[in-house]
Order: sequence, then C-alpha cells, then structure tokens
Amino acid sequence: MTELARLKFYATQPHPCSYLPDEQATTLFLDPSQPMDGQVYAELSELGFRRSGDHLYRPHCQRCSACVPARIPVDQFTPNRQQKRILKRNQALLVKAVRPVFTEEYYGLYMRYIEQRHADGDMYPPNREQFATFLVRDLPFSRFYEFRLEGRLLAIAVTDVLPNGLSAVYTFYEPTEERRSLGRYAILWQVGEATRLGLQAVYLGYWIKACRKMNYKTQYRPIELFVNQRWITLS
Repeated sequence: MTELARLKFYATQPHPCSYLPDEQATTLFLDPSQPMDGQVYAELSELGFRRSGDHLYRPHCQRCSACVPARIPVDQFTPNRQQKRILKRNQALLVKAVRPVFTEEYYGLYMRYIEQRHADGDMYPPNREQFATFLVRDLPFSRFYEFRLEGRLLAIAVTDVLPNGLSAVYTFYEPTEERRSLGRYAILWQVGEATRLGLQAVYLGYWIKACRKMNYKTQYRPIELFVNQRWITLS
C-alpha cells in the first residue's frame, strides 16, 4: 500500500456546479507533480477519486454531498431482463483495445455524440483540443475500447485498467444508433471484461440522485455507493 497520507492535494475555488443548478462546487485534486501511478490511482479510487485528463480528483464541496462514487461489484452482478436484451442486440459487435491516440475517426464520433446528445452541457461545442486534453492521454493503464460492426466504429469506451478494477472514464458513441443502447452496452461489456481479467469492480464515477442523466447508474444491481467513507451495497 502507498502511504497516501504523504500525498499532497489542492482544492479549487468554488465554481458553478456542472450538474446541479444554483450550487457551487469545489474540487480536490492530487498534486499534479505527482506521477500518474496506477497503484496510487487504484488506492485513491477506493476513496472516491476519478481521473479527468492528467488529473485525479473528487468533489470536495462544503455544503453538498450529492456526488456519490459508484461501482459495480462484478462477481455479484447479474444482468436483468432489459440488460440481457441489450447484450443480445449487440453480440455481433467486435471490441478491440488500443492505446489512446487522436484520429479523425475518433474525433468525428466524439463530435457527433456531443453535438447531438450533450448540446446542453459544458462540453459543448466540442473541439479537438478539448477532446485531446480530456481523453487522449497516453498513460500505461489507459485504453480506448473500440466497438465496431463490420468495420464501422460505433462506440469508444475510454477505460483505465487498474489493479482493483476497471474505471469507466468516458464513453461516446454513434447517436444515430439509439436502438442499440450503446452506452449501457459498454458498461455491460466492461463488467464482463473485468470478470475475465479477475478484477473486483467497474467504477462508474459519480451518481447524483437529483440528476436525471445519472439515473442509469443505479440500474446495475447490486451497486456499491461510497457513503460516509465506506462502500455500501444496494441490492
């Protein structure tokens, strides 16, 4: 185990919350001079930290605790009826792990996804620098999982492979293929991949009860939530 107490952290100034209107957010970051080490990252993920670009962070708001870290314990997970249909619907997709790089094919998919699915978010409008800074980081544990059908790229799951699990950093997909539920399928696939690799969990980032866009995370049962500095299970 790394001596986490020796690590340095910095808090941002309060800024408008990306998820809850009228709320101010504060973010705690690991010292950027600390090398991006997979073991440190894994241990911090147990405490609710996430990665964005080159930074490990977690919410550190004074008056709000709405952002709750969530993970799927893969050895306990059983897909429900709807999830089984999603798995069957996408069984012809081929998945390949590649190192994160910038290509026009990847960026084109990302651009269509943001423009059609998240035009109301703070990542709109998309641009190449934003895409590269956020997702294209050549880190030893980071992967782009390509989901293709007959050669056509349908989705990319940006995933970190850690000693304790897979961290689902971000998924973007072809917005015209709504019937496939590609975002949900990517999570289901990562659950299967974590099982194959003998890993403990798939880390889904933060769940916010009052945020409609986060509701899908609690559809994977059992789900574990990090509450009061410990993981609790919702069956």
